[in-house]
This record gives sequence, structure tokens and C-alpha cells, in this order.
Amino acid sequence: ILGMGINMAMIVFSKGVPQFMEYMGMADASAIINGDCCLDKLWIALAVSVTMNTIFAPVFMTFHKITDTHILDCGGSLRSLITPIPMARIITHLNWDTQWNFVFKKTIPFFWYPAHTITFLLPDEVRVLFAAILGVALGVLLAIAARMK
Repeated sequence: ILGMGINMAMIVFSKGVPQFMEYMGMADASAIINGDCCLDKLWIALAVSVTMNTIFAPVFMTFHKITDTHILDCGGSLRSLITPIPMARIITHLNWDTQWNFVFKKTIPFFWYPAHTITFLLPDEVRVLFAAILGVALGVLLAIAARMK
């Protein structure tokens, strides 16, 4: 389900942002994002990444944290798939200091903006796979950082 959400967001933002850029006066942004690499494509990819990660990522990351917490609360068992998620309880007990000051303020601008800029320079058919690899890479980096503390 989370993977489908990422795929949907990538489609919506990779099509919508170039359309908006054309509306704002950049000629052929929709064609450029799907063409060969050039400076204009880099700027469009950056715009798509910043827009997607500013609008979609905080909501997605919070929902991801809620589902992770629910799975942990269910002992990591399949029971988590059929047990209703106690949203109010989980949301009120989230560590919002970490969510805001680390997840939103550090991982989004310093990891996801540049990483997804690269993602949107790639052909459509490999973007979701590359984004999944980036998620694993970030997880490994965070695990290493946590062990070094």
C-alpha cells in the first residue's frame, strides 16, 4: 500500500509540476522532463523533487511512522493487518520533536530533495525502483548513525 502511494505521488508530481511550469511560462517542460539530460531537465527534476517532498513527504512519512508503530504494537505479526490502527493513540504518542527536527527538517532537504532530483532525471520505468533503493540506503545510513551514537 505504501509503495502504491509512492508510485502515485511520483506520477502525479512528475506530470503536474512540469504542467505548472508550462503554465508559469517555461516552454515544453513536460517534454523536457522526459527527454535527454540537459540543464533545463535538471531544474525541472529539482522542482518536481522539492514540490513532492514538501507537499507529500511529511504526510507520507507520518503515516509510515504510524503504520510502523502499529506493526510493532502487534508484535510484528500478521495480526497487524486485521487489527484496526488506533490512530488517535499513536498520533498523540509520536515523538513529534524527532519527527519535526530530524525527519522533516533534515532528511527531506538534505537527503530526499537531492536524491529525488536524481530520481526524476531517470526514465519513468525505473523511478519507483530507484526510490525504493534510496529508501533502503537511507535506512542503512540511519542504522549506522544510530549505532555510532
